[in-house]
Parts: sequence; C-alpha cells; structure tokens
Amino acid sequence: MSHASGKDNGFWRGRRVLITGCTGLVGAWTTRALVARGAHVVGLVRDRVAGSDLRRGGLIRKIDRVHGRLEDFQFLERVVNEHEIQTVFHLAAQAIVGTANRSPLATFEANIRGTYNLLEAARRSGLNPHVVLASSDKAYGDQGGEAYDESSPLAATHPYDVSKACADMLGRSYFESYGLPVCVTRCGNFFGGGDLNWNRLVPGAIRSLLAGEAPVLRSTGRELRDYFYVRDGAMAYIHLAERMAADETIHGRAFNFSANFRMNSLEMIGAICRQLGSRIEPRILGTATNEIPAQRVDSTLARERLGWAPRWTFDEALEETLAWYRAHLAGLENGASEAIEAGVANEPEMPAPRRLGRAA
Repeated sequence: MSHASGKDNGFWRGRRVLITGCTGLVGAWTTRALVARGAHVVGLVRDRVAGSDLRRGGLIRKIDRVHGRLEDFQFLERVVNEHEIQTVFHLAAQAIVGTANRSPLATFEANIRGTYNLLEAARRSGLNPHVVLASSDKAYGDQGGEAYDESSPLAATHPYDVSKACADMLGRSYFESYGLPVCVTRCGNFFGGGDLNWNRLVPGAIRSLLAGEAPVLRSTGRELRDYFYVRDGAMAYIHLAERMAADETIHGRAFNFSANFRMNSLEMIGAICRQLGSRIEPRILGTATNEIPAQRVDSTLARERLGWAPRWTFDEALEETLAWYRAHLAGLENGASEAIEAGVANEPEMPAPRRLGRAA
C-alpha cells in the first residue's frame, strides 16, 4: 500500500494554497492535512457552517479565511492575486443531488460559473497555479453498470451530474487552450466524520440508528454506489497535487480514485448496523428521482501512473466514522473524537488507522 503522501517531504511548507469548500466534508480534512504539513492555507468560505469540523477543532483559526462566492469573478481574481496562490484545490460545489433537482439554476451557477470564474482568475493572475479540480463519478452518467475508467465518455443527463461534467470539461479546456496546469479528480460517494448533511445516507442513517430510530431511504436502496472514505479522498487530492509538481506530463489529465467499497444503500446500512449492534430495519420510501442505477469506479490509472493507493480498509473507515458521530452527537470533545484527533495531530506522519472501540 502506497504511503507516498503519508509523510512530510517538505513540499507543502510555506506553499500558498487556496481551498474552495474548506468548511465542507472533504475540504475540512484536506485543510487539516495541509496545515499539519506547514502549508499557508487560504480557505474560501461562503456560509458560516454551524458545527463544521473546521470550526470544532479550532482549525479555522490556523488559516486565512476569505469570505465570498464563486460566482463573483472579481472577488476570486483578487484572492488568487493578493495571496499569490501556488496550488488550488477546487472542492466547493452544490453537492446534493436532491437540491440540484429542485434548484438546477443555483447548482449550475455554483458548479459551472463558479468553476470557470476560478479557472479564469488563475489564468489571468500570471501565477500559473496548479489546480486540482474535483469532479465526480456522476459525470460519467449511466454506463449500464459497467466499471468506468478515464477513457469512458462523460454521459451525464441530470442537473447535478451535468454540472460536474461541465466543470470537468472546463478544467481540461483551460489546460488544452491556455496551458493552465489542471488535473481533475473523479471520486465516488464520500463518507466520514464531519459530514453534517443529514439527508445524505451515511450521516442520516448513523444519526437515526444511534437514536434508536429507523433510517429512512429515499431511494429503493438497490442502487450500487462506489463509497470513498473522506480521509483517503483528502490524501488522494494532496498526493495528486504533489505529483503535478513533479511530473508535468500528467497535467490536463483526469484521474479516478476508488477504494472499491462498492455496495448499495441497504448494504451500507447493514454494515453500519453490524458495527452498532443494531437490528433496526430501514424505512424505504423509493421516492428519489434521477438516480443512476449502478456506479463502479476503476482507479487503475491513479494506482499505476500516480503510485496512489487507499490507506484505510472499509471496516477501519466505518469504525472511525461511527466514533466521530458518537462523539459529535453526544456533544463530547473527548473520548472517541480525541482518539481520531490524536491520529490527525500526529501528521504529517499519518499513523496507521487505529481500532476505535465499538459501542456495547
């Protein structure tokens, strides 16, 4: 298993990094890892997120915050220039499929306009910053259940999926047309501690089960998804950015990242129940629309070309996730949450994930 990005090689010390979406699930973990490596992080914040993991751990005080919107080009141009940004992690997006279905225009504004505004700000700055642009496996659309690699067509049809496919193509266009060093990531469904979007499957199910209530599934529960632990996702982004600096031949490329945690919603809830020792059955509504039936991410290219590999097993990832939510929902700042924070505090070495005790 690769540990290429697990140790501090000095690359990030003093490097000026802009992270959009720094208060989000992946953004907070990426911010934490980069601060531990000595990066000078500038975090773009749109809304104050109550309970954000970035705020809970006091990490927000260790970065420069800029408040504004991706839709504001002049704001982005000023941020990139004044902070002399060297690396951009573009992680911000309207990421809820149901919200995108209800409000496609706002989703397109944030995910498409926001992306080309940021890319143009980076281009016009003359600083030529490296840009890691987070797309999604949803950009591939419905591939008939077949595993898709980077050569598969982007066949998105529904609002959220289309917005990510557009952002994806914009990033590669800015490399081909202007030489802006951009790499695109396509990952599956992120899960992990810090996700406070309770309408998402994993946090919603955990909260319900810990309260002794039945989890509610808006889908049929049979749709196959490729789940990806958020800490592995953050490490994948950081590893890609390091490789961009070492190997210009990967600029303009897209990379799939996957740990091969493939299961449907019912299987994910079953795994959560087993770790919690719960026998509560989910309530299936089957009302969700615009769902892709099956998604399978092939990450062979990232493993072979980038030397990347996931670092957590599914059981380890789920155990850490459950520990985070137990502590969070109990309002605790010690116990299980401290165990996870201890592992993070030891970065940049990033010790192997430890086993956290299960609830009785």
